[in-house]
Amino acid sequence: MADVYEQGRGQRTPRLRIFAWAGAGALMLLPLVAMQFTDEVKWDGADFAFFGALLLGVGGTYELLARKTSSATYRAAVGVALAGAFLLVWMNAAVGIIGSEDNAANLMFGGVLAVGVIGAIIARFRPAGMARDLFATALAQVVVALIALLGGAGAGAPSWPIDLLLLTGFFATLWLASAMLFRRAAREQKPTNAAG
Repeated sequence: MADVYEQGRGQRTPRLRIFAWAGAGALMLLPLVAMQFTDEVKWDGADFAFFGALLLGVGGTYELLARKTSSATYRAAVGVALAGAFLLVWMNAAVGIIGSEDNAANLMFGGVLAVGVIGAIIARFRPAGMARDLFATALAQVVVALIALLGGAGAGAPSWPIDLLLLTGFFATLWLASAMLFRRAAREQKPTNAAG
């Protein structure tokens, strides 16, 4: 992890960290509260365990990467990318993006996440490489949608293909926003390195 982008080891305020983790805890409580008021939400222990593991994974990854830099832009880029990954996994597992959650075509979105993860490792989490990686992730998101559309993978679902198109646009926008933030972080890094 020594190669993770490092522009200085600024520490975030403990208050912000406490707020973020308290927010994650509150998210865990939302389904429990919703189950008291509606029959539409029916979670069991496995659902809570999966959601909790997902929150811990995303939060822990953010903590790890955010500690490595004082760049607010880099931290924002990481936050946007992780939020996109969290939402993609959660939505896909909960209701599915292509048809229903039972549609095997939804497994293609694992490829989108693989592009992001493998690219981040190859880039060694440096901002310029991360920018390229997130552009590739956005492209992978669009390619999955095109494959699903051309193959009619979700045909027969009530709002096919509108849901797929809207969600593809949403996720591609998140990946592109993260890429642009990483690109800005890379530009901020250059003067610092030149001066040193």
